[in-house]
Amino acid sequence: MILAHRIALDPNNAQAKYLACAAGTARFAYNWALAEWKRQYESHKADPTLPKPSQTALRRQLNAVKREQFPWMLEVTKCAPQLAIIQLGEAFKRFFSGQNRYPTSRKKGVDDRFSLSNDQFSVDGSRIRIPNLGWVRMRESLRFVGKFVSATVSRKADRWFVSITVKVPDVSHLPKAKNQGAVGVDLGISVMATLSTGEKIPGPKAHTALLDHLRRLSRGLSRKQKGSANRRKARAKLARLHARIADIRSDALHKLTSDLARRFDTIGIEDLNVRGMIANRRLARSIADMSFYEFRRQVKYKVDMRGGRVILADRWFPSSKTCSDCGHKVEAMPLNVREWVCPSCGSVHDRDVNAAINLKKMAASSAVSACGEEGSGRARKRATKPASVKQEPDSNLAA
Repeated sequence: MILAHRIALDPNNAQAKYLACAAGTARFAYNWALAEWKRQYESHKADPTLPKPSQTALRRQLNAVKREQFPWMLEVTKCAPQLAIIQLGEAFKRFFSGQNRYPTSRKKGVDDRFSLSNDQFSVDGSRIRIPNLGWVRMRESLRFVGKFVSATVSRKADRWFVSITVKVPDVSHLPKAKNQGAVGVDLGISVMATLSTGEKIPGPKAHTALLDHLRRLSRGLSRKQKGSANRRKARAKLARLHARIADIRSDALHKLTSDLARRFDTIGIEDLNVRGMIANRRLARSIADMSFYEFRRQVKYKVDMRGGRVILADRWFPSSKTCSDCGHKVEAMPLNVREWVCPSCGSVHDRDVNAAINLKKMAASSAVSACGEEGSGRARKRATKPASVKQEPDSNLAA
């Protein structure tokens, strides 16, 4: 298993200057390679005898001209420009496979980062050795033991971090999940998550709580003269606030997902169409503040590390509109309806708790493999186990 540990760095002024120069070199190499890629691709379209662009050819091209045209690149590690071009090649590979959009240029202050290959750095306790720089202090030691894969140094606001990727032989040291069976988790806006046990975990809503402060700093930045020292200070202050909001949100998500992974071995969640939900301008800010996709990503890898599994419900699974007692499904249920009475059995349901119970039933039924179902047998391992299709109809979850 490949794991990454993100650690804050504690560089002095000279070291911070070097890190900024290396990040700037990586950003320049990425943008230079992107422009060359576009130019060479257009030339290939006009004359098919010319070769198509590739990250390998672009790396050789940069190495041939950098001593004369870009001598300042030699002041930082060679990994900064080379790995940036490799990352551009990976971005184009994902673009051509339909996974991502067309790569865009990196921007100063937003994409301040550079990467190191596994043979170009070493870690000793609470410090890391970076080429052409030396040892830089880290705020904590590396938690994982294994073979180094890569390291990425990045800046967030005015702080530097290093993300060290390690190939771990196994994670058997982690205890298995407590024997609390399956759980359904319904994500929402008023509360971050509702469990099938009836627990409701409120979200921090960091962006909403600090929105007035954010608006005040944004107005102050817009009034500063471009290029002035005061504008630079105002931009740094606004960046620190954005970083604080992201840290509060990440802290809440890590605490929730770690608790779920420790307690339950089977977790049922919905495959939410976050992009479509954000299209609702009245709810977009609140939905983005909850980070639904980040919750799914974190709970997936944490449950995998403890030997459990995440069952993903179909996007059109009627978790909120189905009675968890008798299985009756109502035709429509607006978002403002938070409690409803089943017209078939008369049960009174909390909308979110009822949805979580239905997700739990779906996860529990999917955990027992039906013969020949998708996801069973010696097939290729899937990122998320699909929900089971039972051979016999289940009256409790009938549509």
